Amino acid sequence: MLGGITSMVLLIDLLSNLLKTAFECANYQKEYGVVVQSSRPDLCQFQCNGALSAAKIYKTAPMNIAQSVINHIPKNQIIKEVVVALPGYINIIVNDEFLTQYVNSIYCDKHNGIPQAEHDETIVIDYGNPNVAKPLHVGHLRSAIIGESLKRIAQATGRTVISDVHLGDWGLPMGLVLAELEERYGDDIPELTTDMLNEIYPYASKKSKTDEVFLNSARKKTSELQRGDEKSSEIWSQMVKLSVQDIKKTFDRLNAKFDYWYGESDSSRFVPCLVDALRLNNLLVDSDGAKVVFVNEKEDKVDIPPVIIIKSNGTEGYDTTDVATIIQREQDFHPDKIWYIVDYRQSLHFTQVFRVARKANLLPDSTELTHLCFGTVNGKDGKPFKTRDGGVMQLSELLDSVAECAYNNLRIDSIDESSRKQIAEKIGIAAIKFGDLINHYSKDCIFDMEKSMASDGKTGVYLLYVIARINSILEKVKKSDLQRVFISNIYSQSERELLLTLSKTGQAFINAFNEKAPSIVCENAYQIAVAFSKFYQESHIISEVDKVKKCSWLSLCIITKDILKKHLLALAIDPVEKM
Repeated sequence: MLGGITSMVLLIDLLSNLLKTAFECANYQKEYGVVVQSSRPDLCQFQCNGALSAAKIYKTAPMNIAQSVINHIPKNQIIKEVVVALPGYINIIVNDEFLTQYVNSIYCDKHNGIPQAEHDETIVIDYGNPNVAKPLHVGHLRSAIIGESLKRIAQATGRTVISDVHLGDWGLPMGLVLAELEERYGDDIPELTTDMLNEIYPYASKKSKTDEVFLNSARKKTSELQRGDEKSSEIWSQMVKLSVQDIKKTFDRLNAKFDYWYGESDSSRFVPCLVDALRLNNLLVDSDGAKVVFVNEKEDKVDIPPVIIIKSNGTEGYDTTDVATIIQREQDFHPDKIWYIVDYRQSLHFTQVFRVARKANLLPDSTELTHLCFGTVNGKDGKPFKTRDGGVMQLSELLDSVAECAYNNLRIDSIDESSRKQIAEKIGIAAIKFGDLINHYSKDCIFDMEKSMASDGKTGVYLLYVIARINSILEKVKKSDLQRVFISNIYSQSERELLLTLSKTGQAFINAFNEKAPSIVCENAYQIAVAFSKFYQESHIISEVDKVKKCSWLSLCIITKDILKKHLLALAIDPVEKM
């Protein structure tokens, strides 16, 4: 506790509350008292720019307003120094004693100072999006990485989050595989294997583009499957089981964990309900034998095509199952928000799906529907990432390559082969994930093996290295050197800067959640690592003879490690003990 305030209250909010009170006491609107992090850390730690805005309304010089405000700041234990600077900034420095108490409280708080949601809120996150009978490729990487991180960030702020992989298992691709199996083997289909499916689908897909007879056969198989044909359903069930087993292995390597492995097929039973809702709202229109919904609006700058709900052959497309999935999610989870982590090429699709859902009143108006679209994974040349022969690289192949690179770079001799491979795997995955998440998800991801694997700079490897360095420090001290984890004082500017960076953890998580941007957590983790490295270089922790100082420094090491691991956990990155 900090004078009746828990560490769950952000430091920046504590300062804002003081400044808002001062503005109000000085007869100005309290809304001008918002405090932000300083843009000039060489001058101050925090600042309030409200006097500049208030000057326009109250027709008073901003310097006069600022001076009046600081004269009314209530007595407190937080602020050490507050001064007015031209043209009317209020510059703030906090007390060292308060700062150490605040960071100690963050460590003791089970949420590490991250404010928890005041009201229950349920978020469904749709990400991963693999397809049956297809291996995961690099195009699936970003959905899994971004979605898993957003899920964990939302959970860290106290929200209930439900993750659904939304398996592609119901449309024409299934019919293509079924048709090719029948053409090859007739009624005597051998036991299916993952390799067999991975070979058959691309072959059948290519074949369907030039063979109209085969394409019609695949359409017929799709229709039979969706109508419950026993033979097709049995083969399809084997396909789904094999694919899910294989997909899970790769997603597990990325620490991508899903609450539900629902597929498009699971929402198929809600299609009749969807059709009824569309008819009730006079939205369903016959068009060339198909049933469609027109979603174009007058204000649209480009034409938005109608959504085909039932095709002319009676089958459902993924537009239909995606809308039906909204009915399913509303019925099962009653979410406040549904986030879709799917690449930008599906933007039109989700515009159509969301409009159908809104027009048919399939969920409350208050429910947020958001498509968080991301770019592609590109190589250093800025072009989509490919294998050496120009093909689409399988995701497992990419993960193997970074793990191998990490293995070759390891300089640890005192571990067995199994441990070495495990460490290399974690380092490689950290390199890929952080390299992606440090940039805003809306940008294309440039994969550069050499840059991602660097042990310095903004890389996941650097963060793991800092944690490993802290472990090395703690291994060299006696237990008697550390009675309890407690920072007692601040002995240097680098230590003060580290504590300030640690104190921003809660704000980083809240901002990351509000902006749906894991890059904010990445940046804060990097700033903590940089601040610790500077503190470490300037402080002789192991050889320090002053026991009080040494204990305080060791406590700071432990707290830094704990909070850094909190950041990595939110990014689904596993730390390593040694590097």
